[in-house]
Amino acid sequence: MDDVLVVKRSRTRTAISGTVVGNFMEWFDFGIYGYLAVTMTAVFTEGLPREAGLLLTLFGFAVSFLVRPLGGAILGPLGDRIGRQKVLFATMAMMAAATALIGVLPSAAQIGLWAILPLYALKMIQGFSTGGEYAGATTYVAEFSPDRRRGFWTSWLDAGSYLGFAAGASTVAITTVAVETLSGPGAMTEYGWRIPFLIALPLGAVAIWFRSRIPETPAYEVADASGETTPDAQDPLARHGLVGIVRHHWRQLLIAMAIVAATNSAGYALTSYMPTYLENEVGVSNLVAAMATVPVLIVLAAALPLVGRLSDRIGRKPVYLAASVSTVLVMVPAFAIMQVGELWAIMIALTLTMVPVALWVGPSAAALPALFPTASRFGAMAVAYNLSVSLFGGTTPLFSEWLIQATGNAFMPAFYIMFFGVIAGLAVLTMRETARRPLIGSVPAVETPAEAAQLVATQDRNPLIDTRTMPLDLLPTADRDAREPVSV
Repeated sequence: MDDVLVVKRSRTRTAISGTVVGNFMEWFDFGIYGYLAVTMTAVFTEGLPREAGLLLTLFGFAVSFLVRPLGGAILGPLGDRIGRQKVLFATMAMMAAATALIGVLPSAAQIGLWAILPLYALKMIQGFSTGGEYAGATTYVAEFSPDRRRGFWTSWLDAGSYLGFAAGASTVAITTVAVETLSGPGAMTEYGWRIPFLIALPLGAVAIWFRSRIPETPAYEVADASGETTPDAQDPLARHGLVGIVRHHWRQLLIAMAIVAATNSAGYALTSYMPTYLENEVGVSNLVAAMATVPVLIVLAAALPLVGRLSDRIGRKPVYLAASVSTVLVMVPAFAIMQVGELWAIMIALTLTMVPVALWVGPSAAALPALFPTASRFGAMAVAYNLSVSLFGGTTPLFSEWLIQATGNAFMPAFYIMFFGVIAGLAVLTMRETARRPLIGSVPAVETPAEAAQLVATQDRNPLIDTRTMPLDLLPTADRDAREPVSV
């Protein structure tokens, strides 16, 4: 009984709510930047041809992702060494400050094309902090969740993310209506674009306050007390640097990267790139593009806990395979319907696109951290997530627009998303099922003492329990020696 973690539901809610605000803030910024991309093209690339200016603006979105691996390489192992909470506090502070500072940057009309450089610099700071944010947040909520309901509890993290994006889109829409009513059609380019970024300052202060009050995860504390966080080059469950992570967990890294690529190429196409696509390829206004996706994102956020709970019941792999199949089936029809250009058609198309996104995202905050042991989880998640999202996910808006301009085919974003959906589906077939099981390198986590007693009494015939993966002082030597095959 003493070896089982009993995490009360109230404590789980407190920990997860404190983490969700950070992801809300991160995606609030992405929402702002995505829905202001066309406006910011006029602000920061004045004097350039419109197509070239738009690519430069979207490169500002991409550059924040290109620096993510550096942030992950530094902040991930740091989170394994000093704890999850401290790093998450720092990433939130960096993100809030950089977002607010974008709102006071000079425009190209004031200093010429040099204006794009400080924008890139602040986007790089955001990317560096985000390199530790999502990897740390998923690690944190996974370690604070009971084994049987990890999919449900962790899915709230991504629900907060999409609500943050919807909030960013709504802020842009409301600001557009307000300033153009007061100052005329050119008001957003003149000064209105600054307002949504400056709103991030008070929101960031609230998020930082929440982050300062969340506790360290019990799984990390147990691993630290048992010595699992002490470096050991030969023990796959011990804490490792980047080289050790790749050496012991390269298969899991590749599986995670494939899933992240599929999840984020679809997710960022629906969110960050869709406003630009709707304005340029479909021909709707900035206001319609912003408002059309808001209800879809709200429905998506509401659906994620249901998908997370489904993955607890039937497993992560079946849900992921459904995501892969639906990606192939719905993307081309969705983009075809979108070309009709009417609001009803856009809503149907966005709803179809939302289905595979929900199936990819719903299990991910539970499934991906569970691929790695507790002592190296933050660092491994940082490597896998940030490399993949930098190369394939966050560059979706830039590559999609470039492919359309290069080929003249408005369906190229759909083909791009489908490619990664197929690759991830093949990777999922090789993935170890993690639903309802203790995290590798952690003891079982339950919600009540009665559940702990039942688990202990039935452990010898419970196929979900493997003590070789747990930091137990009384493990037989043979079990400790058998760790290597368990970890791969």
